[in-house]
Amino acid sequence: MGYKLGQYIPGSSLVHRLDPRVKIAAVMLVSITVLRADAFIVVAVTILLAGITFIARLSLAHLLRAVRPLVIFFALIFLVHLFFTPGAPSPLPLATYEGLYRGVLLTWRFVFLILSAAILTMTTLPSELISGLERCLRPLRPLGIPSHDVAVMVSIVLRFVPTLLQELDQIKEAQMARGADFKAGNLLARMKRVSSLVIPLIRNSILRAEEVAMGMEGRGYHRGPRTYMRELRMTPSDYIILALLVILTGLGVYRW
Repeated sequence: MGYKLGQYIPGSSLVHRLDPRVKIAAVMLVSITVLRADAFIVVAVTILLAGITFIARLSLAHLLRAVRPLVIFFALIFLVHLFFTPGAPSPLPLATYEGLYRGVLLTWRFVFLILSAAILTMTTLPSELISGLERCLRPLRPLGIPSHDVAVMVSIVLRFVPTLLQELDQIKEAQMARGADFKAGNLLARMKRVSSLVIPLIRNSILRAEEVAMGMEGRGYHRGPRTYMRELRMTPSDYIILALLVILTGLGVYRW
């Protein structure tokens, strides 16, 4: 079975060994930079992302599988900016050069956000990711934000994203075995057929949520702070990489 969005891919690379708090901070800092980046910053961040992927020993197929569920969304973003951005006309009918530039730039921003989040989950154990997230949210406790509860909710989401995607494939195969054709007809007809997948998936999601709630209650789960089997410790390499990220983010912000 191939990679599913949200799955952890075991490894011993430098990226895998980094403290999860550093990786969470890296995704946040680079995302802030990319959302306001120009073409130069986009190229620089793309090179950085390629380097991280190489160091983590992740294959291109893994990244493509992470992006594939949102291909239609990315295509819509690109086409909207391509055809509805005013500017100099291009050889394409109703399209402009400015629309082409903005479409490519904005689409890549969203693709990068998905890829950075995918690399985070690929290289971080779910337990460590939740532990790091809980510690990152601890300073917000005086504001009434329950860091542990938020971490538990994120843990459940990460755990069931691959399961729901797998169930979606099974429902689709079952519908195709009954004669459903999701590739025939125009776009509107295909969207109507997709509704036959959404309703069973929602039903299965509700049933799984009830099972999880009953399981947690049966095991005596209660709200509140907890101990962890592995306490997080920042190493010198973590501090060095975090400092480099802050510097790069500062340079990106300075270019605005």
